[in-house]
Amino acid sequence: MSRRPLRRFLARRFLSLTGWKPDGRRPEARRFVLIAAPHTTNWDFPYLLAFAAHFDVQISWMGKDTLFRWPFGGVMRALGGVPVRRDRKENLVSAMARTFEAHSDLGLVVPAEGTRSHVDYWRSGFYHIATMARVPIVMSYLDYARKVGGFGPAFMPSGDIPKDMGIIRRFYAGRQGRFPERFGRIRLREEDHGPPGAPGSPGSGRPEVL
Repeated sequence: MSRRPLRRFLARRFLSLTGWKPDGRRPEARRFVLIAAPHTTNWDFPYLLAFAAHFDVQISWMGKDTLFRWPFGGVMRALGGVPVRRDRKENLVSAMARTFEAHSDLGLVVPAEGTRSHVDYWRSGFYHIATMARVPIVMSYLDYARKVGGFGPAFMPSGDIPKDMGIIRRFYAGRQGRFPERFGRIRLREEDHGPPGAPGSPGSGRPEVL
């Protein structure tokens, strides 16, 4: 059995044994930014990988560079990990958007919440990366209340942030994380304060990523 069918078989067995069911369908786009929410527990990651394997979707994800050190660095990269140095002040939005130029197939998971704890605002990196790279945003989810997860619709960011975030809010309405109290509101800081660097807004003009 080759690697991809084996991975799909193991993923389906894992989901079946843990009582989870797939929902939605495989994204049609070959390059996209993926939202994975709600994110309230470390269990979200293996379930995300399992549903990706079930739908035969190859995803890449950004993680702290410390996760890629020996002895687990090779495993993390094999699972699609892309190391990010959080202590650097470089424009990660531009760097991650450029990665799409070198790949004909790339589903990049960008952490919208940035943490498993409750937050008042999502980080806007996923939106700005998709806009700069001219790729759609695909919404995936895990609903622990129903034990259902998978991939939802895709849309191209229009530049109208409140309108596009409304699409995201409607999709995730009613989706419940393992710890619902940790799932903050689905809102970008720009919706209340304008783009970074605007009068009265926080930030230095560099969109948030992590």
